[in-house]
Amino acid sequence: MLVYEFVPNGTLFEMLHGSISRPIHFEIRLRIALESAEALDYLHSYTYQSIIHGDVKSANILLDNDRHAKVSDFGASNLVPIDDPQILNVVKGTRGYLDPEYMTTSLLTKESDVYSFGVVLLELITRKCAIFSDETSERKHLASCFCSSMRKNQLHDFLDKEIVTHNEKVIGVLHEVSDLAVWCLKVRGEDRPTMRQVVDKLQHLVRIHFSQMGVDIVPKETESLLGESTSYYSSVLEIETRLPN
Repeated sequence: MLVYEFVPNGTLFEMLHGSISRPIHFEIRLRIALESAEALDYLHSYTYQSIIHGDVKSANILLDNDRHAKVSDFGASNLVPIDDPQILNVVKGTRGYLDPEYMTTSLLTKESDVYSFGVVLLELITRKCAIFSDETSERKHLASCFCSSMRKNQLHDFLDKEIVTHNEKVIGVLHEVSDLAVWCLKVRGEDRPTMRQVVDKLQHLVRIHFSQMGVDIVPKETESLLGESTSYYSSVLEIETRLPN
């Protein structure tokens, strides 16, 4: 029998897209993004044999009592052979999050997780589903629509109005998160960042954003975001003030 930690706040998908829409501060969204990225980086780089999650999506990110992120559901996960960074298998995953390269080659790689995480990043800053309906009820892919809006310099039309502000410093961080998401969504896997690079970028943005907000952050030894004690994430950032839930 397996016993897991109780996570009373459900999934990130429910928080963002549930029938009851509640305000979600940008600080909380940024923290969830960082914690989720750290968990995936742990799977890719700090286990004895690298693990590809294979189905990264907001519905597989659980939120505990304080809305800390826990990556879950490893039903589609694969151990990466030590002598080969890619896995050939039947394409599986969730529409809207699937790496286009994986769909055409059936080769699952760490970069496939990176692509899916990029879609989760978009959900956090737009509060739109990976497959959403526009004003005409036409079903659209969030990733392709967002990248198109970036190319047309129409980013602000796509961001969740709740987190768009007149504060230029906050807008600057939002733009950098958007750029990071687009980097994760590159068509070719070799053009995407590693999850380690994603973590480094998000940690940098967290430091910038909270310092701008006048909130101190300090390194603090914590448990792994996957629920196991590890020394790899002794530098996980903990916010030294209580964020609104």
